Parts: sequence; C-alpha cells; structure tokens
Amino acid sequence: MAGNGRTVRDLRRANRTAVLQRLYFDGPLSRFELGPATGLSSGSVSNVVADLIADGLVEEAGSVDSDGGRPRTLLRVAPTSGHMIGVDVGETRVRVELFDLALTELARTERPLEQQRYEVEVIVDHIRSGIDEVLAAAELAPERFLGVGIGVPGIVERTAERGAVVHGQTIGWDAVPLESLLRDSSPLPDGVPYFIDNGARTLGQAEMWFGAGRGAENALVVLFGSGVGASLVTPEVRHGRAVEWGHLTVRVRGRRCRCGALGCLEAYAGAESLLARWREEGGRVPEDTDEETALTAMLAAAYPADGADADPVALAVLEETAEYLGAGLSDLINLFQPERILMGGWAGLQLGSRFLPAVRRHALSYALRHPAERVTIELGKLGPDAVTVGAAILPLADFFDRGGRRPEPDPTAPAPAWREALRDRVPR
Repeated sequence: MAGNGRTVRDLRRANRTAVLQRLYFDGPLSRFELGPATGLSSGSVSNVVADLIADGLVEEAGSVDSDGGRPRTLLRVAPTSGHMIGVDVGETRVRVELFDLALTELARTERPLEQQRYEVEVIVDHIRSGIDEVLAAAELAPERFLGVGIGVPGIVERTAERGAVVHGQTIGWDAVPLESLLRDSSPLPDGVPYFIDNGARTLGQAEMWFGAGRGAENALVVLFGSGVGASLVTPEVRHGRAVEWGHLTVRVRGRRCRCGALGCLEAYAGAESLLARWREEGGRVPEDTDEETALTAMLAAAYPADGADADPVALAVLEETAEYLGAGLSDLINLFQPERILMGGWAGLQLGSRFLPAVRRHALSYALRHPAERVTIELGKLGPDAVTVGAAILPLADFFDRGGRRPEPDPTAPAPAWREALRDRVPR
C-alpha cells in the first residue's frame, strides 16, 4: 500500500496517465523532457515509457540533438493504438464519426432527421446503423476499440440497472434508457463501453481540449442550435458540467418554450424560435425545408450581399435575438465569472462573426462591470464537428484515466464473428 491510501497499482496507473497525457497534448517529447513535464523521476519515466511502448501505446517519433551528448529520441502516442466513435444526436441529423487515437477522422456517416423527429426507435436505429457503417468501412478489430461517445439533448443520468438514461424534455424523451437500447441487438462486444452525455458538454470538452478554450481554467462553452445550452469548465469541474442555460427565465409570462414553460431564453434565442418569430412578424420563411436552410435564407434577407435593401423584419428579429442572447450570457458572466465564453453549435457558427459583436455588446452592457472586464466572448474554432469530436473524447478521457488500459474484450464475441455481423448488417 502506498501513502494516502493509494496502492502501488494506483500509483502505476497515475504515472502512466501523466506520461500519456503529456505526450498527447505536448508531444513529441524526449524522456528527458517528460521528467519535468510530469514531475516524475527519470527512473519512473523510463519504466513507464518502457511499459507503454510494450503495450503499443507509445512509439518513437524521430530525435533531436542534445547539448553535447547523444541525440535524444522523441516519443509520441501511437495514433493507431486505439479508436473511438463520436456521435452527435443533433437537431437536424445524427452524425457518426470514427477516429483514431489522434482524433484523425477515419470514417463518417450522417442520418438526416425529418422535421426534427426524435422518435426513440428512429434515433436508436440511426446510431446503431451509423456505428455499423463506420466500423465496417474501417474493418477494425474490437480489441483496439475504446468505446462510443454520444452527445444528446437533455439531462443524462447513470443508473446501475439501465446504464445511461436520457431526460430530454424538449424532444419528448422521458427517462429513455438509451444505453440499454443501443446494446440490444448490437454487434459490438459487451465489454465495449458507451459514454453518453449532454451535447453542450461534449462541445465544451472538444473546445477546451483542442479549440478556442485551450489554456483557460474557467470557461463557458455555449451551444446555439435549434435550442441553446452551455457547458461550464472550471478547475473543480475538469471535464465540464452541462448547464440548462436555455431554460433560464428571461421574460415573465413570455413565449412558451418547447419545454412547456413560459419565458425561457430558448423561446427567444434558439434557431427554432428565431425562425418562428420571423414568420409571426410576417417574414417570408422558406417552407418545406430544414432549419439550417431557413436560417441561411433569413441571414441573406437581413444582410444582403448584393447591396439590396435588407429585410427589416428579419433584421429586427435577429437584433432582438442578439439582445436576448447577450442578456442570457450576462447571467452566466455574473454567476460564474469565466475567463472565456465560446459560442458554437450550427446556428452559432452560421450566424458567426456578423452576429457576435451585437451579442458581445449586449452581454457586457447587462453584466456587472468587474467580471465583464475580464471575459472574452468568441466563436468556437472546431466547426460543425465539435460535438462528435467532444463525444469521442469521452472514451479517450476514460482511457487516459485508466492509464491507457483498454476495456476488456468479451471472450464470447471474437473478432471474426464481430466483423461478420457488421458485414451482414451494413448494405454494400
């Protein structure tokens, strides 16, 4: 038993985690550089690196000259030593992407949602068939597969009996046992883990690891899509916490939100409500099209590129929406005093830099002066794939936390049978 109640096994896992993370985020690095970067002794670094190389997780990546001595060998995490799937259950489509350990995309597929229909059976089938398709395309063996991460709308809780359960009031999901539903009839081995979380949190995870949030200790990442949500990241909440920001009340006895309550921020600031308000004010909203196409038309009407007159109704609704979003952000600034606020989500990215200055101006005018002077408000950097990247990070983060130990494969589902099941399920 080591000190502080930790076993030798715990210390070994922690040391492996420290080395893997430093190589992953800051590599390639030499053994000499890993010492000060991880706080481990040179002997511990050598032992851990030897173990990780033997496990196929770390590989050599060239060398650099040292001061007067032999060249130092550089090390990196081996990209092909593990694979993850990220799934975004979005407002207009279900997107499934397969990544290697370096988060290089290896395969992807999308399943459109017809008029935002969130029937549980339809979503489950889209996720299952999408997973089947990307895995069949890559022909991966299950022993290299770290898990499936899924970003969903709503609140997610884990239960001992049913795994991850989703409470998605705005999409009509009431305690949906999504994990157990996905495991039924799945060709994946039973030992492959599912990591299901709120989509705003997976977006936040991606931006903090690889996007505009890198280097910040206190940040809020806002998902602006059909609705709105946010993820809070602080030193105490390392992997982020989903915040049901869209359901803060911004107007007493106001518009009815899709959650059923009156006056929620989402009833004014989500893309769905934005388009509804444009229609109610007499705007010419394209019919029989999805929200992304309709929002593109609204932006073109409000900000015409050819010098034509702007549609005053579209422009007024967008300006009012910017104020509602800014007021909502001011609540987050006052409550959490973040260093950065990052706006992502398909609608946030589509509105982009043209919309953000007005949002920023309103947020800072409504917030308390002291925290407002210390926050920056910017767009996220990872684009429309941020939720799937963040979802794939969930099994990756778990992999690191376990010191690079993979989930145990199910001996009853060997690789040939697993691959054969995929071939049978995926159309050619």
